[in-house]
Order: sequence, then structure tokens, then C-alpha cells
Amino acid sequence: MLLDTLTEHYGFVFEAPLLKEIAQYGQLKKVAAGMQLMDIGAPITQMPLLLSGAIKILREDEKGDELLLYFIERGDTCAMSFSCCMGGAKSEIRAVAETDSEMIMVPVSQMEKWMFTYKSWQQFILDSYQARMKELLQTVDTLAFLRMDDRLLKHLQDKAKVTGDDHIHATHQEIAYDLHTSRVVISRLLKKLENEGKISLHRNDITVIDL
Repeated sequence: MLLDTLTEHYGFVFEAPLLKEIAQYGQLKKVAAGMQLMDIGAPITQMPLLLSGAIKILREDEKGDELLLYFIERGDTCAMSFSCCMGGAKSEIRAVAETDSEMIMVPVSQMEKWMFTYKSWQQFILDSYQARMKELLQTVDTLAFLRMDDRLLKHLQDKAKVTGDDHIHATHQEIAYDLHTSRVVISRLLKKLENEGKISLHRNDITVIDL
């Protein structure tokens, strides 16, 4: 039952009446790695409560190039997008499953009501805002102050942490898209990091040694 799943993952966060309402209005959804959940410019009618897996949140420039902002992990939701949908605005981010993931999709209309009905929900959203803001500031600091090889290593370390796997299954081109640079640069820097003993390169994945 959906209520049992919710209680297992969110019973320590939300009170019983709210859990029942989430089970009543929410829909269980499973997505495969690489599947797009939300796109830039699209209306937002539902938001995910993540049960397992990880989702990456991306921005896009006028040329169509993407930049990774942060990851959403188990127990999270994307409060930044929630602020957009409350104001009737369209999505300003793209959400893509980083790994096979399971989530409960909750209607935005209900989420707005819960902000005024349940203090635990209000606190959950505020905590999510704080966490996402902290991650955004870290992204800005990384872009402004770190060299590309340091950015690359941090990116690999972050992916390893959110997936719970020190083997990164991503092509050099996919990493280049996330970091808004070229595949040639990424390939060169990956070899440099391997020579420094921080990663190990294999045919189909990258092992992060320096965690």
C-alpha cells in the first residue's frame, strides 16, 4: 500500500493525517535513469517526493547548453520549482533521473493547501529551500573559484555520493554537458586526475578513489 511506503520513508517527517492525504492524492511513479521528469518552460502540475534514486536539476543557456545545479536525493523534493508553480510560473529548470528512481508525484494544488494546514509540511518545504539554496551557492562558488579539474573531481564525488556508488557510469560527453564544457577538455582532465591517483578510468565507467 502507498500509505505503508510513505510511512516507511516519511513517517518521521510528517504526521499521520498528512501521510494519509499524500497517499490519497499522490501517485507512485518509477522512472529509469536518463528519463526527463520536468522541462524548461513546461507548466508544473505535480512535484516529486523521492523515495529512492537521485534526480539532477539542470539549467539551460540561450545556446541550449546545460549546466548542472544540484541533485535531489531520497527524502527530498525540489522546493525551487514549488516556488514557481505557486506563482503560476512555468518551470525554469530541467529535471532528469540520474539513476533508476521511485517517487510519489503530488498535485501542486494539494501542496499549496498543506502549506497552511500542516506545520510539518511547511517545515519540510522550508528545509528543502534552505538545502537547495546552500547547494546553489556551492555551485556558484565552484564556478567562480575552482579550476576545471577541481570542478570535475567535485562533480564526480557528488555523483558518487548521491548514487551510493563510487563507479560513475557516464560518458565523457555526458560529464561535459553537466559541467558546460567540451568532451576534449573532460577527457584530458580525467586522465590528469587518474595520473594523480584520484580516479581510475575503465572502459565503461570511472571509479572515484578520492572520496
